[in-house]
Amino acid sequence: MASCLVVQHVEPEGPYAIGDALEAAGVTMDAPLPPDLADFEGLVVMGGPMSATSDRGFPSRAAELGLLSDALARGRPTLGVCLGAQLLALAAGGTVSPGEAGPEIGWAPVVLAGAAGDDPLLAGLPDRLTVLHWHGDTFELPSATVLLASNPRYENQAFRTGDRAWGLQFHIEIDARAVAAFLDAFGADAAAAGTSATAIAADAPAMLQALGPLRHEILGRFAALVAAHDRQPLGDRA
Repeated sequence: MASCLVVQHVEPEGPYAIGDALEAAGVTMDAPLPPDLADFEGLVVMGGPMSATSDRGFPSRAAELGLLSDALARGRPTLGVCLGAQLLALAAGGTVSPGEAGPEIGWAPVVLAGAAGDDPLLAGLPDRLTVLHWHGDTFELPSATVLLASNPRYENQAFRTGDRAWGLQFHIEIDARAVAAFLDAFGADAAAAGTSATAIAADAPAMLQALGPLRHEILGRFAALVAAHDRQPLGDRA
């Protein structure tokens, strides 16, 4: 049975629908940080309020960057969400910095790039997805990385590095449980982005209903990659 390491930083930002998809694909999940990914077929790194560029309040940052680098070297299916995407960008050789346009919080669309047309997770999906954003930092990608989604506020919204590692600046994993948890823990942040917890909550039912089938497809594809991955020693990769 395949096993996926899921790194969760804070209680409200759990894997939610990612965990559901992995479980449905027969993938077991583990959480304690190992020294490497030799015993795992996949890696998921979730979001959190800490900075990807500072160890302050983030004692596991260096270890997580090491695991992401190991995942890239081993070709393990990998998914980074929000903070996890920023950490993946760093591990791939990119940079992370405060977003010049200010915090991006609330429901807003992203537009898939042309490269998404043959991407293993995004191929065949509508060009425009409305998702939940909750970040203040953004990232610049190294030249070898494939940009998969953008919006007018922040160009780098989703990317793939290598064949099997994806970073999503937005939250694709959300369901009703997640929205309630985000608003309870971080709702006060919404005002800084020109919205409110009340507005986000009011729009949530319609947004989640529209996103549901697309979320199911994207995360189901990722879970299937983890379930089917052949765990090879580092030196045996083709």
